[in-house]
Amino acid sequence: MRRRALAAGLAIGTGAVALANAALRRGTPELEPPLSGAHRTFEWNGIDVRYTESGDPDDPDLVLLHGINAAGSSGEFRAIFDDLAEEYHVIAPDLPGFGTSDRPPLRYSATLYEEFVRDFVAAFDRPAVVASSLTGAYLTAVADDVALSAVVLICPTERGGPDRNLVARELLRSPLVGEALFNLLASKPSIRYFNADHGYYDMDRVSESWMAYEWRTAHQPNARYAPASFVSGFLNADFDLEATLADVDAPVTLLWGREADITPLKRGRELAEAADCRLVVIDDAKLLPHVEFPERALEVVRDAIGR
Repeated sequence: MRRRALAAGLAIGTGAVALANAALRRGTPELEPPLSGAHRTFEWNGIDVRYTESGDPDDPDLVLLHGINAAGSSGEFRAIFDDLAEEYHVIAPDLPGFGTSDRPPLRYSATLYEEFVRDFVAAFDRPAVVASSLTGAYLTAVADDVALSAVVLICPTERGGPDRNLVARELLRSPLVGEALFNLLASKPSIRYFNADHGYYDMDRVSESWMAYEWRTAHQPNARYAPASFVSGFLNADFDLEATLADVDAPVTLLWGREADITPLKRGRELAEAADCRLVVIDDAKLLPHVEFPERALEVVRDAIGR
């Protein structure tokens, strides 16, 4: 009897999880692009990468590369995109596996993103590039292969998670339990917690509508596959950021939030000293100084490109 009861309980629990997962899938609206402009597709290795383009094509090219997290998208640049487009030809992709881009069920890796960054940036004419967090490290790794006019890295890091954990990655990729775990990881309370604990110094600077968009992007079909590699350490860059940063053949500016804790300011000072590059610090900001203080960030980007 106990075995039958246990089996029945497991069956009921499994069915409940499956129903909850299905309800979330059905209840999540289709995702619209987060930025205004011309919405185009970059075909890369069988993946349709969506990007937004704005500004005069005759103006200097400026590529914006968002950071990686469970709800990552080009919308990270929403506070500065339109203003930059008044002076530059601005291009902002959703990285493969994120936002409105295709999200095939791959085992995503740092190498995949390094190759994408190289190929996407190389499609434009000696662009300036702004790259955030882990994506900034990917850019430095391939900088020798592309012609860059200027680089701005926002709180760059070569480590976005713990050491590689194969069990954690495969668990999150699994069809029932993994989907349920990811739904918890990307729940509205979890998104709010990450924003408050790491993303923003002042939560009044992030709107409820934006956090709702983050929730929607984290609940699109196949949304868990790229973050599964991220949280299990498989997107950590396998090189020393100080060395690759020093080899970038373009003026480099580091933009840092003074209160950033995942990538503390101390790390920014170490990188600036080791690579002999400029460091600009914005007070009362964490990982997203370009969202918390867009006017100051615009000054930094314009000055970096002018250099």
